[in-house]
Amino acid sequence: MTKIPRTLVRQTLEHVGEEVMVEGWVNTKRDHGKLTFVDLRDRTGIMQCVGFQKMGELTVESVVRLVGIIKKRPEKMVNPQIETGTVEMDVTRYEVLGSAQELPMPLDTDGYEVGEEVRLAYRYLDLRRQRLYNTLKLRSDFLQNLREGLLGESFIEVETPILTKSTMEGARDFLVPSRFQPGKFYALPQSPQQYKQLLMVAGIERYFQFPRCFRDEDLRADRGFEFTQLDLEMSFVDREMVMTTVEDIVKAAVKAVGGRIKQEKFPVLTYAEAMERFGADKFDMRTGEEQAKNILAFAWVVDFPFFKKVDKKDAAEMRDSKSGWTFTHNPFSAPKPEHEEWLLNGEHVGEILTTQYDLVCNGYEVGGGSVRAHTPELLRATYKIMGYSEEQIEESVGHMLTALSYGAPPHGGIALGIDRLVAILRGEQSIKETIAFPMTSTGRTAVMDAPSKVSDEQLKEIGLKISE
Repeated sequence: MTKIPRTLVRQTLEHVGEEVMVEGWVNTKRDHGKLTFVDLRDRTGIMQCVGFQKMGELTVESVVRLVGIIKKRPEKMVNPQIETGTVEMDVTRYEVLGSAQELPMPLDTDGYEVGEEVRLAYRYLDLRRQRLYNTLKLRSDFLQNLREGLLGESFIEVETPILTKSTMEGARDFLVPSRFQPGKFYALPQSPQQYKQLLMVAGIERYFQFPRCFRDEDLRADRGFEFTQLDLEMSFVDREMVMTTVEDIVKAAVKAVGGRIKQEKFPVLTYAEAMERFGADKFDMRTGEEQAKNILAFAWVVDFPFFKKVDKKDAAEMRDSKSGWTFTHNPFSAPKPEHEEWLLNGEHVGEILTTQYDLVCNGYEVGGGSVRAHTPELLRATYKIMGYSEEQIEESVGHMLTALSYGAPPHGGIALGIDRLVAILRGEQSIKETIAFPMTSTGRTAVMDAPSKVSDEQLKEIGLKISE
């Protein structure tokens, strides 16, 4: 077939009476004697294509190239359900670019009725659903609007390492063995927490990135082994300055992708107030009518306890603490100024409040941050309360203490959960619906069969043996 320039489905409205070439997927096919009707789908929409004594052998979801004349449909035949419903193509010739065999699941539904294992095993087919395409497009637009908002406030985008050191940040690390240093391990980052603080020491002042983060923790609908954040940090700020900046950027990005917000100024509740009013520190402030309309109700929660007693059922907490006390959010936070002396002296531990702030929306925590400990003394005191010896403190965060000793500005930041925010914007119950290739509920990867065994040769190279 002689190739002519491709016309997108939506563009065919501008080419009535002309011969054009379109390419895409066979969305549906209907045979009516000598006439075959094919609804062709590309990224811009769907259009009806009619073939006389041709296209009968096409299968649904095959990839095809069609050439024909764009004609106006008779008024009684207009399809108001699609944007191109006023036109159709009279196909003169066609070519099958990729034939599709029988599908393992229906693609003409929203997909919720299909089992997770099947959907994720054939995720590349599942993603052909318009619902999921629209979600990925909204996610892309949302990230771009967040990025533009940050760049407009003089932030710069900086990437931080994926292979790093195992440190305590509240969950189990994913470990990566070193081939060059047998018996030693890297860890995948639970967050860029320490690197972004080091960037503040470096004088970057306003940093952001959209990092992938990794936590080996129990899976549920709004959490996975790996996830995407908007991570940012600011120098020479207090808690209110960070919250105001983040609030403005989030509001603008949400509105840009069609989200509707309950209150223009996000309410601020203390942790104690949230627990008294809602019995939880993440809550839904919407009315029933607002829930039906998927209004977004954001709120801030502040004044969290800095420390809590270790949960003996939590392996990560038991491992991180040496004294029975552990941090509620992360050990790099600063206490409220009026509680600094308590922290430095190790007094009234259960009463110390931190500068932590969480952003909640529609019953979910969608972000968390704090003003950081920017002096070695404050960070060291936090670890002492958790029972660490001087030697253990140096082993765990000696690099941070050294960096802070060279002059660090007061700084604070936040990490926003992109997967959760997109799920809320789209009215989805699970973050898996917002991720191109999410893991299953049992921690298996989509499409590719992982985790999987590796060869004895690979294990030998990194000095490992598998014990029964």
